[in-house]
Amino acid sequence: MEMGTYTPLAAYAVAVLGSILGLLSTERARHATRTTRNWWIGVAAVSIGGLGIWGMHFTAMLGTWMGANVSYDIPITLLSMVVAILVVAAGLFLVRRYGIDGDTRFWPLAAGGLVTGLGVAAMHYTGMAAIVINADVSYNAGLVVLSVVIAVVASTVALWFTRKVSGFAAVVGAALVMGVAVTGMHYTGMYAMTMAHDHSASVVVGNSEELITSLIIGGAGVSVLIIFLLALTSADEDREEAELLDRVMRRTSQG
Repeated sequence: MEMGTYTPLAAYAVAVLGSILGLLSTERARHATRTTRNWWIGVAAVSIGGLGIWGMHFTAMLGTWMGANVSYDIPITLLSMVVAILVVAAGLFLVRRYGIDGDTRFWPLAAGGLVTGLGVAAMHYTGMAAIVINADVSYNAGLVVLSVVIAVVASTVALWFTRKVSGFAAVVGAALVMGVAVTGMHYTGMYAMTMAHDHSASVVVGNSEELITSLIIGGAGVSVLIIFLLALTSADEDREEAELLDRVMRRTSQG
């Protein structure tokens, strides 16, 4: 396989962008009312899972030459995206439901990291299963296990960041770390793969160009939409509304 110089950098940039948007969204969720909190968690799941993880994966895949033409099974490719978003959402809800601010228990974070990490690994290998190529594909079991461990650790760190990080500078710093972890998991999984090409088979008609175009348009559209949502709302207003609602609820319970 040939990955080139710019493909890993592009994949890392996508992972960082998704992480930044996701962390900004979870910061809003921490200060939001109960009504809007789940909405922001959903936005964060799309940002981190859909753009930062899935988008990074296919940015890296589509820029990698595997020694032969490659096509992608679109339903399986889309399934891997759904898996990425759902597992990140599950991890975020676990942390928000049980690991509320001020709670020092580790198990909610560990449980969320385990669920999300296993899901991220499942997304990666589901995405790899979407590849159609004239080759027999095998995996190094040790490297596969290592990639899963990296996914769990990376997910746990990412969920910790979603609970603790605030402020744009801190968010960017955390996103840079998350980008390293996410791309590290991906390329470890890639190095676990070995291909034995069947050069006598008919040439696969690739659809990479169409998928690249769709990925760029879709990723750009989702990014602009999330940035637009963040720009239209105010974290301070969310915080004030949440505090006001909390005071009203306490007075009601006392009365």
